[in-house]
Amino acid sequence: MGLRPTLFVSGEYYHLYNRGNSKQKIFNSQSDYERFAQLLYIANCPDAFHFSEIDDVYNIERSERLVSIGMYCLMPNHFHILITPLSDNDSGVSKFMKKLGTGYSMYFNTRYERVGSLFEGRFKSQHLNSDRYLKYIFSYIHLNPLKIIDKEWRNHKIDTQKSWNFLKGYKYSSLTDYLSTERKEGKILSKEDFPDYFPTIGEKREEIFEWLNFHEVGPRG
Repeated sequence: MGLRPTLFVSGEYYHLYNRGNSKQKIFNSQSDYERFAQLLYIANCPDAFHFSEIDDVYNIERSERLVSIGMYCLMPNHFHILITPLSDNDSGVSKFMKKLGTGYSMYFNTRYERVGSLFEGRFKSQHLNSDRYLKYIFSYIHLNPLKIIDKEWRNHKIDTQKSWNFLKGYKYSSLTDYLSTERKEGKILSKEDFPDYFPTIGEKREEIFEWLNFHEVGPRG
């Protein structure tokens, strides 16, 4: 996986991510996480919007999407998103990420009475150009929340069932939406635009458990 490409191509898959400036926290409360999740949905269209005029973000019918989102995870000081572009140029992805970053930064700076950049520069991206990396990213993104309860979990044996229970209960990740849980945040995703390597809940669980027992998370050959 390389550095940020200069051109995004429809039908290809990309891991987008960014973190707080100087690794600072970008989510301080449940409301912060919820606002970012709402922006993942509402910023994914070319239309302008104002939260003060919206009663329920997830009930808004968007004119069109800028990208398809396959999965995501929000962590205290960073985020991960898997997308596939819907056009053969940089504009759709860049517009979505600009609306997402600007919208959230304005909200965060207003709420916490701060000024300056919230994120560490422009978002980063990795082109996932093989089935190997696409399968890996499902686990990589959804395993991130374990760092909250055990930063060194990769380096020692852990309680897999306890870890699984924590992951599937983590509200700020799309894993919940892959376990057939009906919730409004499910509208963020367009799962039909991504390969379904693990079609049953049992297979998804087995894949996660395999990584939990592996200890060191990284692409396998």
